[in-house]
Amino acid sequence: MLSLEDFKPVTLADRTFFERYYALYPQTHSSNTFTNMVCWNHFTPYRYAYVNGNVIISCTTEGVTRFHQPIGPRDPELMRELIRLALDVSDETPIELIDPGTAQWMQELDPGLVLVPDRDNFEYVYRASDLAELPGKKFQKIRSHLNRFRKNCLNTVELVISENLEEVMKFLKKWSEWKGCRKNLVLASEIGAALYAVEHFNELPLQGLLIRVDSEIGAISLYECLNTDTAIIHFEKGLPDCEGIYKAINEETASVLAGEVEYINRESDLGVGGLREAKLRYHPHHMVEVYSLNRPNCASGARGPFRCAQED
Repeated sequence: MLSLEDFKPVTLADRTFFERYYALYPQTHSSNTFTNMVCWNHFTPYRYAYVNGNVIISCTTEGVTRFHQPIGPRDPELMRELIRLALDVSDETPIELIDPGTAQWMQELDPGLVLVPDRDNFEYVYRASDLAELPGKKFQKIRSHLNRFRKNCLNTVELVISENLEEVMKFLKKWSEWKGCRKNLVLASEIGAALYAVEHFNELPLQGLLIRVDSEIGAISLYECLNTDTAIIHFEKGLPDCEGIYKAINEETASVLAGEVEYINRESDLGVGGLREAKLRYHPHHMVEVYSLNRPNCASGARGPFRCAQED
């Protein structure tokens, strides 16, 4: 029977395991990536279990543990065990980030399961060529902003390499001070994750790009290949000194990646209105949809193996 004792922490030492496993079962959502897990461990501790040829990931936020779907060959009994464990130890959303195909399969296992789309965690995927070339009328405003940036800000572009990692660290700390991250738990956690990524840059499958304005770093992007046709942007930060610098680092990163992958995943908007508008403005090619398993309402009288047990 699956239990919490089957799970162990995700650490840097697990990189080879996850790379080999994800080569067999490619991922489309950022949350399961090894980089995401180790970088966010300080805020949301990640653990994993390897059971019956499947990897199951858990994450704990503010004392609440939630689970991700099993990654591997479909195993009905293992799924039943995971649902039982999740309902036993978690909150109202015991399993999250379920892909549509798995959600449908779970519904077939038990039609009474409550599975709902998690729009805030849908991820935006763009054609790399669109972000690099910004073609047509739909990108006209973005091109205009970029032209102003290049006219007003003398800039150069560099790859992030070992020799400039210390500068990137200083840039992130400067960005943190500008944003007042100490007063915002979410921003503080995000900058902590970014600093970890830079500190362990050579131990992670990361690549990066930076823009200098007047010789000082003004923006950075950290990314990696998510699967054979998609790259994922993990971190993208810019200072306010030059208007349009976020659009510039986006376009420059896409120009580098367009020769390597067809798509770029720029992660979710987390339900933040302004961020959603900004991501939609770039016209995503498609979304990585995910579902959540919601705890059933026992007051409704629902019965079944994964709902509410009959009273004695």
